[in-house]
Amino acid sequence: MYILGISCYYHDSAAAILLDGKILAAAQEERFSRKKHDFRFPTHAIQYCLAEAGISATDLAYVAFYDKPLIKFERLLETYLAYAPRGIQSFMLAMPLWLKEKLWIPNLIEKNLGYEGEIFCPEHHESHAASAFFPSPFQEAAFLTLDGVGEWTTTSYGIGKDNRIQIHGELSFPHSLGLLYSAFTYFTGFKVNSAEYKVMGLAPYGEPKYVQRIYDHLLDLKEDGSFKMNMEYFDFCAGLRMTNGKFAELFDGPPRVGESKLTQREMDLARSVQEVTEEIMLRQVRHVHKETGQKNLVLAGGVALNCVGNGRLLRECPFEKMWIQPAAGDAGGALGAALYVWYTYLGNERRTDGQRDAQQGSYLGPAYSDHEIEHLLKMNEIVYRKVNADELPELVADLIAGENVIGWFQGRMEFGPRALGSRSIVGDARSPKMQSIMNLKIKFRESFRPFAPTVLREKVSDYFEMECESPYMLLVADVVKERRVTMTEEQRKLFGIDKLNVPRSDIPAVTHVDYSARIQTVDRRDHPLYYDMINAFYKKTGCPVIINTSFNVRGEPIVCKPQEAYKCLMRTEMDYLVIGNFVIAKREQKPLEQDSDWMKEFELD
Repeated sequence: MYILGISCYYHDSAAAILLDGKILAAAQEERFSRKKHDFRFPTHAIQYCLAEAGISATDLAYVAFYDKPLIKFERLLETYLAYAPRGIQSFMLAMPLWLKEKLWIPNLIEKNLGYEGEIFCPEHHESHAASAFFPSPFQEAAFLTLDGVGEWTTTSYGIGKDNRIQIHGELSFPHSLGLLYSAFTYFTGFKVNSAEYKVMGLAPYGEPKYVQRIYDHLLDLKEDGSFKMNMEYFDFCAGLRMTNGKFAELFDGPPRVGESKLTQREMDLARSVQEVTEEIMLRQVRHVHKETGQKNLVLAGGVALNCVGNGRLLRECPFEKMWIQPAAGDAGGALGAALYVWYTYLGNERRTDGQRDAQQGSYLGPAYSDHEIEHLLKMNEIVYRKVNADELPELVADLIAGENVIGWFQGRMEFGPRALGSRSIVGDARSPKMQSIMNLKIKFRESFRPFAPTVLREKVSDYFEMECESPYMLLVADVVKERRVTMTEEQRKLFGIDKLNVPRSDIPAVTHVDYSARIQTVDRRDHPLYYDMINAFYKKTGCPVIINTSFNVRGEPIVCKPQEAYKCLMRTEMDYLVIGNFVIAKREQKPLEQDSDWMKEFELD
């Protein structure tokens, strides 16, 4: 039995497909359309899922959509009416898309797929909860879902057991932790629904000087983690902005203009909202533990991508074990909706071993064979070297140890926002200059942004204050004290962005200014080649840690196809591309001429 899950029309559209409950494939639309955070109907992602399954839409038993459009439309109308006549401009902008497409999801699915079967629409937070619980390694667990807003719900908790999920409590719009964080994202000059992670990365450069102001004016926070927001300071209910003039008065001036210079105020705002977010998450998790009595916790929703908050939960929450859906945002709703139909609606049995999850390392996207890759390289007269599979890890380890930056394109693309060793740019974590080089010359992004380490699973506690695995790069922990570098008195006095270039540890390229790191552990069972490459680097250097960042440049989605990887190599100052069993040195290539013409030629047969 094949079940297709779909999410779209808010941000990060995606599709996922199950065969008898097993996840066959899942991918975001942006990877195929090349439009970052693409919200449109995921035509390409659906085509990929069907192709991976080897079926057509007529072979589908069910299709599931990740929320209930009519209830979401009801919330939209009621909100606009409550604030009328304010908000008429945003109302008029929203209506055409709703009336043309968003209200008619079943018709769109039937039209675009040629599908005539049953279409299920779980509630938005049911899809999030299903995406968190059903792929988890737990037979029974509490769940907590936190995001901007679904239909009405912004936060929910409950219990998943066997093949059922049951929501026990909710918070409702407009009182939303996700929207609070997005308001500060907007105010600090970053893009809402895509750059919240920049606020998280900026926070360690600031001081929490606005925390009390947030509690005094913006939030009425209760001990159980529930809260109400003072809507006098926010404009997202009625306007086209997240915040208003009163918010600006409270926080010492107007919002930062995007791309302008970051000031200490933005750093302090980021630190303050991050601390408030962590406090709310902690209170909510403690309440969920108290109410459910469960030993295990699973998380989903966009706020669950806040890996700093997740790391704090890991250290301080009362649950014994925690699992987070790697595609925690709306993309994961496609997978959750499909799983909800298989388990909860159809009542199929679910068994776990309590150890391994069903997410398969989140390597659920397209892969390309060596035959396809070599054909493509020859067709375009690209200079390459073919290497035996057993020689590849050693060769790449040598290149990394020589401070080369490597585009690493191997196996199935990752599902979710993180590169996990299939579509990654990798480098030497021991190099003090590597963070600056990769930010400015490879990624073309803000210099303050940290890079993540990938570490061999069995070595994680040698380098980081963490014992558990973190395969999906969703947990932050501190570098162990033994590996930290003691700062001089002068270095301790540095403030804000001046902290950036002070080495903090013997793996400085992945150690943030507060000694933290966003960690990915790699298990050989999940990605043997990636593990073997890092292990070869460890044997050569004594360091089982490398830099791992997503294979893209700023403003573009992570690469999906071989041609996109080659284009990224040629447009940046990367040194090598390792794609399948082929090694491509940039210095040996002829310059690209016209990208558009080249891309047309560079299609696979």
